[in-house]
Amino acid sequence: MVKPKLLIATRSPGKRREIEVLLAELPYRLTFPEEAGLPERPEEEGLESADTFQGNAILKARYFARLSGLPTVAEDSGLEVFSLGGLPGVRSRRFAPVAPMRGDDQDEANNRELLRRLAGAPAHRRKARYRCVVAYLERPDSVPQIFEGSCYGSIAEAPRGAGGFGYDPIFFSDELGMTFGEAPAEAKHRVSHRGRAFRAFAEWILRHAVGS
Repeated sequence: MVKPKLLIATRSPGKRREIEVLLAELPYRLTFPEEAGLPERPEEEGLESADTFQGNAILKARYFARLSGLPTVAEDSGLEVFSLGGLPGVRSRRFAPVAPMRGDDQDEANNRELLRRLAGAPAHRRKARYRCVVAYLERPDSVPQIFEGSCYGSIAEAPRGAGGFGYDPIFFSDELGMTFGEAPAEAKHRVSHRGRAFRAFAEWILRHAVGS
């Protein structure tokens, strides 16, 4: 039996690697925009215009569902530091400006900016959580199904570990007792915000899968 396609609306290599693992058991052929013949367009830069993770996830899901005609799942996620009023929040991807002259990597620039803002802060001001919201659309005009996951920890005083991506080297997980940058991938997936949100999605869609 040929598996139906499920479009995963992300162009992030790091997110793709994680989602492929998290959804590996689904009775769908996971397809990404490039494989669906959807080259990146300039308007994608403005897709994340909502002020909530859920709003951004829905915007991305509708955009890619309309272009592809496929059942589509999209997510938006980020880091929230409580003492900074929830920043970086929905700005997590572009929290810090990148200096082209220095050849900065966006992840490194974001981490450096966050560490600068928390320099010298005591432990209680370093508390944070990662959040992920997943939106699924069977059709472009469907009511979105929403799934959310969170994990709690704190911001380390310096990067630790070379694993993961984004803020992982400076996010110290309460549950793992190490940063996500130090954690083996399997351990990270077990407790991470993205792992929890996509497992909730997977459990739901298995009950609604084609032929079920």
